[in-house]
Amino acid sequence: MSNNQLLQRCVDMALDGIHREYPCFFPVLIDAPTNFIRPRDWTPAFYGCFDWHSAVHSHWLLVRWLSITSPDEPLAATVRSALATSFTPENLAGEYRFLSHPLRVSFERPYGLVWLLQLTAELRKWNDPIARIWLEGLQPLEQLTVRRFHEWLRRLLAPVRTGEHNQTAFALGLLADWARDAADHSTAELARITALRFYSSDCNLPLFLEPSGHDFLSPALATADLMRRVMSPNDFSAWFSTALPGFPDEKTLQPMPAPADLHDGKAAHFAGLYFSRAWMLNGIASGLPTNDPRRPGLTRLAQEHLDAGIPMLESNEYSVTHWVGTYAMYALTT
Repeated sequence: MSNNQLLQRCVDMALDGIHREYPCFFPVLIDAPTNFIRPRDWTPAFYGCFDWHSAVHSHWLLVRWLSITSPDEPLAATVRSALATSFTPENLAGEYRFLSHPLRVSFERPYGLVWLLQLTAELRKWNDPIARIWLEGLQPLEQLTVRRFHEWLRRLLAPVRTGEHNQTAFALGLLADWARDAADHSTAELARITALRFYSSDCNLPLFLEPSGHDFLSPALATADLMRRVMSPNDFSAWFSTALPGFPDEKTLQPMPAPADLHDGKAAHFAGLYFSRAWMLNGIASGLPTNDPRRPGLTRLAQEHLDAGIPMLESNEYSVTHWVGTYAMYALTT
């Protein structure tokens, strides 16, 4: 498939999911006897795509695609209509009521919350009148999310170094990107000092232990991809030499075999690991000095992982399609 066809496949995945209410995974703390209600009554904008965070980042996918696509593209009107259905004032007010509840301080923290910030960042960068309207509607949620990150990171004692949703390095990297795009200097500084507090002394990160069986993020690469955002190229080069000495080489981090059972949602995480490794490897290369001899090897590995991930876009398993298009879109357009 051409690059344009790949992006349209990602769009098709998102359109199929953002208003598909079931099946649904919805973790929420309940403090009293209650009748369970429909997911869309709790979160009327982001109820689709199996879970809240996938719904959020699928909306990001659609906004990203619109922002880089000609308005004359035949699919563009369909995408705009789908987003307009989600981003009504009533729906966004409902999202705010749900998320601002005192029992939901940790809801979707950090993964879903940082993707919400990516969504608002994408709208902020897109030069289109409708983007400004949708951004205005999302800003109460954005402001609440930023407050939640400030409150959480200031009391977090140690990073979470997993390859799944609660990984701290991945969230800090996207938080730093949002702060740059929003010109929020206090949040940029929070991301910087937290990254240095958690990771500046890292050495010999155990990349040889990766991936764990359910990973869709690399703990080691996400840490490096974060640190290149908060360090100068020369400082990052020195940190990288200590944190991942000898990397890249010919023996480490080859693309994993395709998952045997894509119907298994956890096993299907590997479908996204190809793409996240690709964009992190490219990000790491971009953070090194231009003459650093490691850059060609990093970009070669990134392309190998991207090539290995593209066949995953042919899957029709909802365990893959409800989310992996975002990872492909990010890898192909960042």
